[in-house]
Amino acid sequence: DTLKCDQIFTMDADGQNVRMVSTGKGLTACGYFYPDGKHILYSSTHLGGDKCPPPPDKSRGYVWGVFKSYDIFMANSDGTDLKRLTNTDGYDAETVIAPTGDKIVFCSARDGDLELYTMNLDGTNQKRFTFELGYDGGPFYSWDGKRIVYRAHHPKDSVEIKEYKALLADGLVKPEKVDIFVMDADGKNTRQLTDNNKANFGPFFFPDDKRIIFSSNMNSPTGRNFNLFKINVDGTGLEQITFTGGYNFFPMFTRDGKNLIFISSRNAKSRYEFNVFIADWVD
Repeated sequence: DTLKCDQIFTMDADGQNVRMVSTGKGLTACGYFYPDGKHILYSSTHLGGDKCPPPPDKSRGYVWGVFKSYDIFMANSDGTDLKRLTNTDGYDAETVIAPTGDKIVFCSARDGDLELYTMNLDGTNQKRFTFELGYDGGPFYSWDGKRIVYRAHHPKDSVEIKEYKALLADGLVKPEKVDIFVMDADGKNTRQLTDNNKANFGPFFFPDDKRIIFSSNMNSPTGRNFNLFKINVDGTGLEQITFTGGYNFFPMFTRDGKNLIFISSRNAKSRYEFNVFIADWVD
């Protein structure tokens, strides 16, 4: 049967042996392997009900649902032995593990705003480390574990602030204007890398930790086409990488830096078809 909600799947690097490893209940997101390759991490709303949460109200613009029923879980790589890592009255998701294998970073609304937090791999020692009003999310560690790149939008004027708070109160966030930021892993030395009034997201460090790849609609007149870009960690050297397909999202490098994996609508046969692509990376 066709799944009603997004679920977490694993597969071999060649696309074979696709297997659902989440519960099949609720809405899931943010699947990630533990460094040992034997465990997985993901976020799910299944404790809030077997069905999908109500879809976001699009009459309020292009919005994402940041549902309170989202919590973070770990499991064996086949989905067994599920364990809950967060237990707060608020959205807990957008979760990844440091390549150094010692910390998890995630987004949470537990304190009334969408901020970034860290915790140990078993869910202990949860700490907040961003404090500016607005959405801070989609984080990824650098390969050496010393920095974090993320997407953020911090409303400044009273109209923006009012809208942001009203949406968040209803479990919504509007990602139409989101920029790429980088900071030290403890939250210090924050630097904004993009400033174009567009949607910039899905940032990920190159294996050299000197550059960042991300998705953006900055060169799309309609705002509907997303391509991959790269930029240096100091904000210089912006360059567009992809030019094909209407949507190119969530780029990630393999650990050896030889391959780039991303989501794209290229070659799609229907409006909502997105597939996983892998490409050789040559500097």
